[in-house]
Amino acid sequence: MPHDAHHEAWMRLALDEAASAPAASGDVPVGAIVVDGEGSVIATARNEREATGDPTAHAEVLALRRAAAATGDRHLTGCTLVVTLEPCVMCAGAIVAARVPTVVFGAWDDKAGAAGSLYDVLRDRRLNHRVEVFAGVLEDESGRMLRDFFDDPDRRPGR
Repeated sequence: MPHDAHHEAWMRLALDEAASAPAASGDVPVGAIVVDGEGSVIATARNEREATGDPTAHAEVLALRRAAAATGDRHLTGCTLVVTLEPCVMCAGAIVAARVPTVVFGAWDDKAGAAGSLYDVLRDRRLNHRVEVFAGVLEDESGRMLRDFFDDPDRRPGR
């Protein structure tokens, strides 16, 4: 499904969030934002697994937690999650549990993606909630940021 100009503008904010990760943390540069039904950003996050030692500190999970705190509701109906990398299985499960209706992502993740590449948890008809997915929004920019990170031996996780 084609994306719109809002998706690109929001993705640029998610890319900015990803780029803001301190180099010393070693966290993979993935950024996420949650936008409410009026188009206002209500939460932002970036990967913090390396910085915090928390295996669940993916950008999506942190953004969903912050959005739920901001709205006072664990169901984020009417919101859009925008993330620079295709969500993994854990993040896709959190997205479904939060009842997020729309996900916009940048780069595909052929090794761990759960929004259409390796798995398609977000649109699995066996689940009680399905998500509208807009894939490949600013894919080149998102992919380039990840490639640059993994090509730099000083920034790799677990160094």
